[in-house]
Amino acid sequence: QQVGPGGTGNTMLGGFSFVLGFLVVFRSQQAYSRWWEGCTLMQQLRGQLFGAFTNCISFCNLAPDKRPEVSHFQHKIVRLMSLVHGLALMQVSEAGNNTLEFLELDDFDPASLKFLDGCQYKCEVVMQWVERVILDAHENNVLKIAPPI
Repeated sequence: QQVGPGGTGNTMLGGFSFVLGFLVVFRSQQAYSRWWEGCTLMQQLRGQLFGAFTNCISFCNLAPDKRPEVSHFQHKIVRLMSLVHGLALMQVSEAGNNTLEFLELDDFDPASLKFLDGCQYKCEVVMQWVERVILDAHENNVLKIAPPI
């Protein structure tokens, strides 16, 4: 028995086409929304790092006798923020590990950089370094921050 126009074959092909089209559109929408969510989260990360960096710079001690220490702190914090942002980008990137550039890291201890190179959780380690640098700067009166902050 042959199946002609308007028969069971056309009905099955139409149903199959509808289901396949629905699945392709649904999956594409899901992928697109996840991509935009990732972009939004990366922009939030960049904004939060920038906010933290500008707070560190704005709370620096303005006393002339602290100027060398303040300059050293500012240079160190900008390099650490560059490093943590680049490492976060590398973590979510599919590109190779050597494709991003960082501000020069000459001021850092080579043993620490070697440790970081072999570490699995690089962003977390660098964030600990950032916190340590900020706490040391506060203790040395390089940062003048009121108690609630």
